Amino acid sequence: MQSFRTEIEDPIVQKEIIDLEKKIFSFRNGQIDDERFRSLRLARGIYGQRQEGVQMIRIKLPYGKVSSEQLRRITDVSEKYSTGRLHITTRQDIQIHYVSLDRTPELWADLAKDDITLREACGNTVRNITASETAGIDVDEPFDVSPYAHALFQYLLRNPICQEMGRKFKISFSSSDKDTALSYLHDLGFIPKIVNGEKGFKIMLGGGLGSQPSHAELLSEFVPVNQIIPTAEGVIRVFDRHGERAKRLKARLKFLIKDLGRDEFMRLVDEEKKALAFHTYEIDTTDFEGTITEPLLEVPSVTIDNVEAYEAWKKSNVIAQKQAGYVAIGIKILLGDFYIDKARLLADLVKNYGANELRFSLRQNILIRNIKEENLPFFYQELAKLDFVTLGYNTVADITACPGTDTCNLGIASSTGIAEELERVIAAEYPQFNNNVDIAIKISGCMNACGQHNMSEIGFQGMSINAGKLVAPALQVLLGGKNIGNGVGRFSDKVIKIPSRRGPDALRLILNDFEANGNGQPFVDYYDAKGEKYFYEFLKPLADVTNLTEADFVDWGNADNYVKAVGVGECAGVVIDLVATLLFEAKDKLTFAYEALQEEKWSDSIYLAYAGFVNGAKALLLAENEKTNHHAGIIDLFDTVFIESKKIELGSDFKDLVYQIRANEPSEAFAQKYIQDAIAFFGKIEAYRTKDLANA
Repeated sequence: MQSFRTEIEDPIVQKEIIDLEKKIFSFRNGQIDDERFRSLRLARGIYGQRQEGVQMIRIKLPYGKVSSEQLRRITDVSEKYSTGRLHITTRQDIQIHYVSLDRTPELWADLAKDDITLREACGNTVRNITASETAGIDVDEPFDVSPYAHALFQYLLRNPICQEMGRKFKISFSSSDKDTALSYLHDLGFIPKIVNGEKGFKIMLGGGLGSQPSHAELLSEFVPVNQIIPTAEGVIRVFDRHGERAKRLKARLKFLIKDLGRDEFMRLVDEEKKALAFHTYEIDTTDFEGTITEPLLEVPSVTIDNVEAYEAWKKSNVIAQKQAGYVAIGIKILLGDFYIDKARLLADLVKNYGANELRFSLRQNILIRNIKEENLPFFYQELAKLDFVTLGYNTVADITACPGTDTCNLGIASSTGIAEELERVIAAEYPQFNNNVDIAIKISGCMNACGQHNMSEIGFQGMSINAGKLVAPALQVLLGGKNIGNGVGRFSDKVIKIPSRRGPDALRLILNDFEANGNGQPFVDYYDAKGEKYFYEFLKPLADVTNLTEADFVDWGNADNYVKAVGVGECAGVVIDLVATLLFEAKDKLTFAYEALQEEKWSDSIYLAYAGFVNGAKALLLAENEKTNHHAGIIDLFDTVFIESKKIELGSDFKDLVYQIRANEPSEAFAQKYIQDAIAFFGKIEAYRTKDLANA
C-alpha cells in the first residue's frame, strides 16, 4: 500500500487518500457506523450499488474535458479495478462499476497520476460543474466559458464552504443564449453576455428537477466575470447555513428560496460579503487562448468508398467550429456506455491525429474538437473501424437514460433497456428522424430525474403498476418539455402511465401522429396546439392492465419477472448523526482550521472553525433530544436551550459568538481570534457533556 501512496506528487491528494484508507479501516473495524461512513465515501466519489458489496466510482471531469492521457488513465483504472465498461453521465462524469471498497484508495491514487479526482463527485457537495461541450468552438458564443467553469471548479474543490451541505448543489455554464447546458434547471446557471464591451454572465438561481421540478429564478441579468466567484460563494454560504438538513426531500436550494423568497435570500447573500476572501476574483484565461494543437503525426490521405454514407455522417454528426477550417465530430454513444478497447484506440487517434482533446457531453456522447476539415475523411474511416459513426448525434434518435435498475439503488424500472429498444425502433422504422434536433427523448428509472425526463419533449419515467395482485414495470409518459434558451425552459406534462412493454408502441403513436398532424411545426407547438387531453386519449388504450400478458411482467433487459425493489438512495448522503461522532467531527474541524491558519488560508480556517462551532452545538442539542434542521436553527436553538437557561456560560450569546464570521473580513488576526473562541467553546461543551454523562 505504501508504494502507491508515495507515488502521488500532490501532498494534498496524498493526505486525502491516506485519510480514505484510515476511514475504510475504521469502518471495517466497527469504529464508524455505516450511516456516517456513507457520507464520508460519497464525498470521495464512492457510491453504493444496487448489488451487494461493490461500489460505483464517479470520476469528476469538470465540463467534460479530457485529454488522451487522461482517457487512457481512466481505461487502465477500469481494466484494473472494474469491468472495463465506461459510463458517461448527464453531468459529463465517467462512472465505473463493481469496484471493491478496499481498493478505492489505490484506484484514486492511480487516477491522480494524470490529475483526475474523485473529490465531491457524489454526496452533499458541489457536484461536477458542467458546460456546453461546444464551449470554445461554438459559432454563437460571445466568448469561451471554459476558463470560467474551470476557475470555479478549482475554487470550490476542497473548499470548506461546500463539503457537508444539506444536499447536493449543481452548477452549469452554457456557451451561448441557446443555453445548451440548461441553466434554468441548475442551482446556479451561467449564460455568457458582453455588455458595453465587458464580459460577464446572466445568472440563474435555484432551478432543479427531481420529483418537483422548479424553474430557476433570475439572479442577475449581468454579473462581470471577476464577480462570478464571489457571487457563487455567497450563494453557497447561505445555502450551507440555512438549507434544510433533516428533511431530505426539502433540502435543495429551490425549496430554501421558495421558503425565504428571492429578495430575502439575496439579502442574506449580501450579508455574507464582508466574510468573503475576495470581493472580485480575476480569472486567468490564457491557458484557453493558445493556438490549436497540431497533430503529432501526418494525417494520411484516404479515399471514401461509400460517399453517400460519408455525406450523411457529415450532415448528422459533424459541427462547424468558429475557428475557420476546423470542425468537431460528434460520436453518438448508446446509453453513454463504451468499453476500454475502443476508448484506448480513440485516445490514440485524437492524440496522434487531432488536437488531444475530447469532451463528454450532457447527452452522454463524445465530441472530438479541433479537427481540420481536410482530415475528415481519415477520421471517418478510423471512427468507422470503432463503430463510432452511427448517425443521429444530438437528435431524436439519441436517447438519454440514467442507469436505472441496472445498478442504482433507487431504480424502480429499467431505463437502459427501454432506451435501447426505443433507439432500435427509431433506427429501423423512423430513419427520417436521424437529423431531427427538435425532439429530445429522455428516460429516468425513478422520480429523481437523473435522466432529465421531465424537461424533454418526450420523456419516460420508470414506475410500477398494479394488475390485480401482481405488479408490473411501468412508464409514465411525459410530453411538452423544452429548453427555450437564454435561461428559459418548460417542464413536461405527465400524460399517462402505461406498462413498460408498451413503451415502443407509445412512441410509435406519438411520432406517427406528429408526422400526420404536426403541420411542420416544432414538436412543442404541435403539443400545445393539440393539448394534453388529446395525447391522453390516443394513448389511453395502452394503459389497460386487464389484458396483460406474461411478457408484460418482465422488464426490458431482464429475463425474470419484475420485482419492485427500491433500496436506500445515496444521492444526498443523508446520515444519522450521533452525539459522539459530531463531537469528534467538531474537534476535527478545529484541527483542520488550525492547519489552514498555518498555511495562511485565513478564509478557509475561519469557515472550518465555524463548522466546529455548529457541529459542537448540534451534538449537545441532539443529546437533549432537540430537533435541528439547519445551521441557523442550530445557532438560535443553542441560545434558547443552553445560554438563556444558563446551563452553559459563554459571556455572550452563542449567536453573537458564531456570527462574528459575517461581521469581519477574513484576516489573519480575526482567524486567530475566531479559532481561539471556537476552541474555548468546545472546551465548555465538552465539560458540560462530561458532567451530563456523569449525572445520567
